Amino acid sequence: MDNLDTPEKITIIEGPTPTWELPNESWALSFSEGPTMPRVAVTRLRTFNGPSLVERCWKAWHKGRAVNLEYRTESGLTQEAQIVAARYVETPEGHVLLLHVNIGM
Repeated sequence: MDNLDTPEKITIIEGPTPTWELPNESWALSFSEGPTMPRVAVTRLRTFNGPSLVERCWKAWHKGRAVNLEYRTESGLTQEAQIVAARYVETPEGHVLLLHVNIGM
């Protein structure tokens, strides 16, 4: 049985610190669950198996678990951001994971 209090983690093992962009999709505003607007950003990550990572997110959310992106900052510190939406696209170079994350955790 899964511990619902422990979030699933997707960890960036190698590569640069993620870059954050403002989402340009209007549905991103739907992440607001209170009187303040969420700080949602989008990051793009190359990955070997995009479908598998999206499936991991979906399975965790289906069970009621959070999913966090674990990464290193430019100064080398480990940080986490909650993933609130995930999809992947195929490019000539391979899969690119598009993650919407709450950077105001």
